[in-house]
Amino acid sequence: MMAQFYNLEPGRAKLGEGPLAARFRINKDYVMSLTNANLLRGFYMEAGLWSYSGNGGTTTASTISMEGPEQWHWGWEAVTCELRGHFMGHWLSAAARIYAQTNDVMVKAKADTIVSELARCQEANGGGWLAAFPETFMHRLLNGKWVWAPHYTVHKLLMGLLEMYQLASNRQALSIAKGMAGWFYRWTSALSQEQLDELLDMETGGMLETWAELYGITRADEHGKLMERYVRNRFFDLLLRGEDVLTNKHANTQIPEILGAARVYEVTGDERFRRIAESFWACAVTKRGYLCTGAGDDGELWMPHHDMEARLGVGQEHCVNYNMMRLSHTLLRWTGNPAYADYWERRFVNGVLAHQHGDTGMISYFLGVAPGSRKTWGSETGHFWCCHGTLIQANAAYESQIYLRDGDGVAIAQWIPSVASIELEGVRIGFAIEQDSQQGLYPMNKWNVTGMKAITEVHRPAIPVTRPDRFLFSVKVSCDRAAQFALKLRIPWWVKERALITVNGILQQDVPEGAGFYKLNRMWSDGDLVKVELPKALAAEPLPGSPDRYAFVDGPVVLAGLTDEDRLLVGDAECPESLLTSDRERNHSWWNAGYYRTKGQSVNIRLIPLHEIKDESYTVYFQVKAAEQTAQ
Repeated sequence: MMAQFYNLEPGRAKLGEGPLAARFRINKDYVMSLTNANLLRGFYMEAGLWSYSGNGGTTTASTISMEGPEQWHWGWEAVTCELRGHFMGHWLSAAARIYAQTNDVMVKAKADTIVSELARCQEANGGGWLAAFPETFMHRLLNGKWVWAPHYTVHKLLMGLLEMYQLASNRQALSIAKGMAGWFYRWTSALSQEQLDELLDMETGGMLETWAELYGITRADEHGKLMERYVRNRFFDLLLRGEDVLTNKHANTQIPEILGAARVYEVTGDERFRRIAESFWACAVTKRGYLCTGAGDDGELWMPHHDMEARLGVGQEHCVNYNMMRLSHTLLRWTGNPAYADYWERRFVNGVLAHQHGDTGMISYFLGVAPGSRKTWGSETGHFWCCHGTLIQANAAYESQIYLRDGDGVAIAQWIPSVASIELEGVRIGFAIEQDSQQGLYPMNKWNVTGMKAITEVHRPAIPVTRPDRFLFSVKVSCDRAAQFALKLRIPWWVKERALITVNGILQQDVPEGAGFYKLNRMWSDGDLVKVELPKALAAEPLPGSPDRYAFVDGPVVLAGLTDEDRLLVGDAECPESLLTSDRERNHSWWNAGYYRTKGQSVNIRLIPLHEIKDESYTVYFQVKAAEQTAQ
């Protein structure tokens, strides 16, 4: 497979100090707080290694505790729920990603212990089957009897095991996955193609992706055949013909299948599967349009092409958000097209961050944009929705999207404070991205030492009098000796005017207007400093299919009005400054991005970033009419 970009090796990039690092730590603390007993309970039960005696539990496992039911995991992880066990895979994946970044031996020790206990459960089951529910669920599928997504649940477990092998070097996890593959290979061997097709029409999650991943590791014929059996041609063939097979269909059934097709392409080189992924993107995004957050779904279903106002109900789902981000990153790697990185940024700022409570770290399953929306937060152990799982994965993997390698050097795809190190032709090279919160905007509130110095040390550069209209970043390059390579910098979709880029204080004259990658190809020395100014302006984006209804966006940040009503705003949407004015622009030692209030309205309201909404009622899309229209 020919790709434009490649991911850095795990652990090569880390978050810099700041709000995102704080969220990462909240997520890590939560992952580590969940007890082995509760994570493993369903698996022990199905393996016959644990039973509840009424005053605790009995088991041969040394890891189980004597907790009563009031301390157990409930919601979708309850022992009475058919989807039980799905969260284990997410947990293993998150733990592996956290360990890859931090080298925290306590994280690895806990995850390794859980893997070893899963191996013990698999052995008790006969050496192949492993799940928190019985094998009979799979047989019910074949008999046409309803059961809640057992394939989906098994996929999550396989995904977590494979990431434990790939990111945390746990070979036992790979052995477990091979045993599970053996069970599924034998189970599907007796099925006709028609039976397989019927099976795949029920939610299979990302089973195709995990079999492709496993085949890429082992190159075993059995794993290759298993991968082929999980190709859902009934769906893929229609996509290739350009038909809309998405509208009103379950989005999070289909996206994992497309991620599977993408992975098949990467491990086999079969161009058909690349075309499937690209056809899906055209149908789901390019032709359909999307909301200001990047979403084309509401209530887990795809909305109609460019006709979305009547479908603004509960809102976008976090799992859909996360999986579309994964797909956009894959297409970015294949093509080098920065539009995919732009889409990822929309989904990150107004999806991942907006779905997570900034204080508790908990998840809002859905994220609405209709008038009077509210976020409903899950609890630590009482809900365990599917999105609870993708939450801990997404918040364990910010760093993997920032830097990419290519044949010329390195690309910075996302402007997130971080550090990275690579080796290029024997030269060790480092990068450090920092954000200026004094001369530029700071998109997420956080006290920092740099800001404190800026407001106390009089010899420092003067702070602008009013809120700046740009984001400022610096990239410091370090290397043990001079090296020739290209550094590509993404100029985002929201940039207004020409981005200003300097290298060691020298303004680059060839920076084009608009979005794209800007390439700096030069001999780099230790301590070279690149500064990037990204001008932004307040913008009003129309709702697809409803040209008189708008959302307001400040750079990459979607704004939410603090109101539970469907308000009419009077003014010119083409000139959003006629409707909104700056509000609470300074917060002690940094400039706030995304704080506004309406002006000239019968009643004025405040707007703040969607990702900062916690328990307030809010509205994202407003009807906007010119004054002469309202007078008629």
